[in-house]
Amino acid sequence: MKNGEDAIIVKYLWKTFKLPHDKRKTIFESIAGIFDGKQGYEELVALKDINFTVKKGEAVGIIGKNGCGKSTLLKIIANIFRPTKGSVAINGKITPFLELGVGFQPDHTAKANIYIYGAIMGLSDREIDAKLDEILDFSGLRRFEDTKLKNFSSGMQVRLAFATAIQTNPEILLMDEVLAVGDLEFQQKCLDVFQQYIKEKKTIVFVSHDLNSVRRFCSKALFLRHGEQVAFGNTNEIIDKYVYGVDVQKDTKDLQLDPEIDESNHLNEDAKEEKTRWGNKKVEINNVKFINKFGKESTMFNSRDPMTIRIEYNVNEAVEDLQIGIAVYSDNDVMCYGTNTDIRGYVVDTTPGSNEINLNIHNLTMMEGKFHLTVAAHSKEHEPYDWRDKQFSFNVVKNGNDAGLFDVPCEWKQ
Repeated sequence: MKNGEDAIIVKYLWKTFKLPHDKRKTIFESIAGIFDGKQGYEELVALKDINFTVKKGEAVGIIGKNGCGKSTLLKIIANIFRPTKGSVAINGKITPFLELGVGFQPDHTAKANIYIYGAIMGLSDREIDAKLDEILDFSGLRRFEDTKLKNFSSGMQVRLAFATAIQTNPEILLMDEVLAVGDLEFQQKCLDVFQQYIKEKKTIVFVSHDLNSVRRFCSKALFLRHGEQVAFGNTNEIIDKYVYGVDVQKDTKDLQLDPEIDESNHLNEDAKEEKTRWGNKKVEINNVKFINKFGKESTMFNSRDPMTIRIEYNVNEAVEDLQIGIAVYSDNDVMCYGTNTDIRGYVVDTTPGSNEINLNIHNLTMMEGKFHLTVAAHSKEHEPYDWRDKQFSFNVVKNGNDAGLFDVPCEWKQ
């Protein structure tokens, strides 16, 4: 470790697993397999050439879809897995909060398991003696201290493991989705502990699908895709790249969509046109696009970010009173918002042929979730020209710490 300010240095890291094709049951099959020229396994490359450095006191989030290598990387840093190629250098005492409760004995009491798990986490019996009351109080399991663990729910076991693990006074924490353990009250306790670690400048590497938690706690983020390092740097920029699939360092004219995130066809696959589309087609809605803050088409948006709904339509017959409207529905079919050009006092272009109109939303107030869009072209008297009911959809990723369905702009004052 050349630089004393570095806590973790990962260089040229690769990890390959061998997956057996079949199980050989006899000695003859094993010997035959040596000479038949066929490998009895295939190689799965879980991580490919990963390079990043975590400074002391930094909190770094690792994000990406399931199967991208996040947990594998954390286990290599924790020295649970060995890298196939490359190296990991560590400067400090590591405490891995990975698979909480590994080593628990179901036929022993909760109190006995605190000593067992504490020993696994590196605590001496004397240290556990001093911290036993604190562990039981934090976990909320004091009255069950003499109950056998096999009678505990899985949530109670995780609470006991977490309460024990946080007593280790670590210098470097490796955390894999542990902030989502237990009920809401216990999750808040976990968040408070995490916040305290950050205040104490502990070094943290945090794997999570909760982008809001990564944004809230981590100054840097690592984005993995299919085992490869897509980007590492400022958390907000990396999350933008993950959500929008773009390189936020480039000019928008050079941005490229991430095919893993973007969907070129926003039409719901299960939409049945005879039930979700009607009208006389004097005006026909050809397509609807959702445009993100980088000027690119997308179906993923951060809450509080701008979005443009671009409606492409064709005027097939002369009409004088064309109105275009939209309605947004939640995934459980609750109407969230609706408007049209008449309400907003906008005169729509009725030039024959192809046209487009944009609805610029300055700030997406939905907290998170999937939303469905109805788009309609109709007369002022509501004669339907083309009505496309919930045929388009987009997703919102939470960006903030408030709770609920919608963001309400507000501030506290005294």
